Amino acid sequence: MTDVPEVTCRPRSRRALWISVAFGAVGAGAAGAWTAYRGPDPLALSLGGSLALIAVVGLHVVTARVDADAHGLRSRTPLRRWSAPWYEVADLQIRLRHRGSRSGELRRVSVLLRNGHRRTLPLPVGRPAELADFHDQLTALRALHQRYGTDVPESARIRVVADRTAGSVPVAAVAWCAALLICAGVAAAFVSDVAADQRAWEAAVPCTAAAPVAQRGECLTRTSAVIARTDPNRPKKTSWVYFADNRPFERLAVPVEAADGFSAGDRVQLTFWRHEVRTITGSRYIWHRQVQSAGGQAVVAALAALAAGYPGALVLVSLRNRRLPDDEVLPSALPFAFVVAGTALWLIPLCYLHPTTLFASATTITWAAAGTLGTAALFGWAWRATRVRPPQPAEVTAELPESDAEVFVSARFLEGTDYNPHGFGTHIALGYGPPAVTPGPGRFAARRIPVERLTVRTVRRARGGDGDTVPSDWHIAELDDGGRLVRLAAAPDDLALVLRELRVVHEPSVREPS
Repeated sequence: MTDVPEVTCRPRSRRALWISVAFGAVGAGAAGAWTAYRGPDPLALSLGGSLALIAVVGLHVVTARVDADAHGLRSRTPLRRWSAPWYEVADLQIRLRHRGSRSGELRRVSVLLRNGHRRTLPLPVGRPAELADFHDQLTALRALHQRYGTDVPESARIRVVADRTAGSVPVAAVAWCAALLICAGVAAAFVSDVAADQRAWEAAVPCTAAAPVAQRGECLTRTSAVIARTDPNRPKKTSWVYFADNRPFERLAVPVEAADGFSAGDRVQLTFWRHEVRTITGSRYIWHRQVQSAGGQAVVAALAALAAGYPGALVLVSLRNRRLPDDEVLPSALPFAFVVAGTALWLIPLCYLHPTTLFASATTITWAAAGTLGTAALFGWAWRATRVRPPQPAEVTAELPESDAEVFVSARFLEGTDYNPHGFGTHIALGYGPPAVTPGPGRFAARRIPVERLTVRTVRRARGGDGDTVPSDWHIAELDDGGRLVRLAAAPDDLALVLRELRVVHEPSVREPS
């Protein structure tokens, strides 16, 4: 084992970082002085806040430090310090995050403690241009762990924990689910009030002379007015209708259609209810203020609850597969999206038509019961569809037809090789002629696979280090290509078929520790 007495991780380009900190601090101070001297200025406040944020972030990055020696790990940032002896560290893994197609992938070191907790170190950081330095520092940290830790396998592989693997905690999904459920609860709490307002508006009658002043808000009051001009604005600005002599007031905000419908000089009648204009009646156009319906409010609550279903499904899949190895890819939660869609087909019409009487009649009870049974059936299907299927390389559920017709199986080699240059292959041609890698379902640009060089090491499920292009329900065959590791990805049945047709030699594979 390599003797690594001590490892120190510091950020690169520290001079540039200190310059950004100084620039941000000076700029924020100047903006603050300008505001104190000249008074509040939105531009100065926004610029000063941005520069202050740059200074704070730069200071956090430039002062971060990670040290490791025989005693353990130590992490330091301006806001927090953390340390752990090696005997408390179970594993050092890679935390992989995808920041978009332009920024690429970002790697950090994730410390798995023996109590099950995790901590991501601020350094080292593996950006696309710094992967070599990142892996060198990670290798040095793992060497110290293997030397001074307890029960550390000597040949343990480096696990890559990505956003879709079992070792990732779905914090964002939990937050979205909770926020949407709260929104659904708040919206549902106003359904009864909206229904009461809707009934009151439908039952409102014109005010009589004997109506008390205090109760005139509950009846309809009509006033004549003359439109002075209209101001239609498109597409997202407020449109206005102006009244002559500011009677009964200067202007009223209306939709752009109403502003186009009225013209200067039109004599109109304004209908007031609860001290608000509800209707403008003219000779050529009538505008009604939209009255919120209880059904619409109930639909909003139902949509929020249904929207919480998918992030809830992500949490459910994560909890169900929490015993998987940290770097194994979780099954896709997409089948549960069909459960949400199927539930919406019966729940939304029910909420719209019966917002306050969901269980008040035999019709609504039967409707809800039948819909619930359908949702339960869809949930059972989704539960079975998202189960983890262990790799079984010997099992082949499909065979090639006996005719000479070719079959193009969707499968990909994840490494660039002489028969898969630059990873161009998306299919493997089988059945007629030698097996070949093709860029699509056709023999165009086919490259023959050197079957005589390939040997199967193991067949496993997809892992975080295999990349996001591999579907979560595919399996990976690790092949030995003349001493080089080559990964072949395909759906389980297709992979077994490809391995059978390639006629590769199956060597006994050693199960890797989980």
